Amino acid sequence: MMNALLTLTLLLAMAGTISAQEFAEEQSVKPGVNDNFLATDVDVSQWVERFEREGREVYDHRMEVLKAIALKPGDKIADIGAGTGLYTGLFSDAIGKEGTVYAVDIVPIFLSNILDRAKETRRTNIKTVLGTAKSTNLPENSVNKVFICDTYHHFEFPKNTLASLSKALRADGEIILVDFKREEGVSSDWIMNHVRAGESVFCREIESAGFEKTASYDILKDNYMVRFRKK
Repeated sequence: MMNALLTLTLLLAMAGTISAQEFAEEQSVKPGVNDNFLATDVDVSQWVERFEREGREVYDHRMEVLKAIALKPGDKIADIGAGTGLYTGLFSDAIGKEGTVYAVDIVPIFLSNILDRAKETRRTNIKTVLGTAKSTNLPENSVNKVFICDTYHHFEFPKNTLASLSKALRADGEIILVDFKREEGVSSDWIMNHVRAGESVFCREIESAGFEKTASYDILKDNYMVRFRKK
């Protein structure tokens, strides 16, 4: 009997160790998905033209998206995959001087561009954070909202990245997710090849990281918008 209990205890301990090790050694879910951004010759102006143009849905409907997020003065929000800073500036104006926008990206030149634009427009509540493929590198308990727009499908290591977001979010903090709809027979070949999974998969991953879905919004046609709260 004693030997059986000892064996069971050892097996449970090994299972916990293996689980932790698997999390620490999470494999890339889509190797190379960020190669275009990590090239040494990234031209910010080209990305501005691509991201901040009429015809791009999240640009055309940016004010509706902003309204749905429902920011308040003093909020602390992280703009994950901030890119050229399209939403960073909007958030800065919405939360006022008492708030803080953390513009997070893995591309240093994008962050430099955001800081330059912030100085030009005299927005003093914007901070930049250089993330990695596995972590946003946000300070612990630093934000009450996280915005991820057309970026979640670029998470190479979603478990690790979501863990870093959970640490950064305060109690009852929220994630607002916007990403491309991916539907067989409906979505373009580019979406089907570039985006690794659809809404249901991404939502399950976020829920598995300790969040609960609280709302969805019928604002966009080619993208979906979903809100989660930290449990």
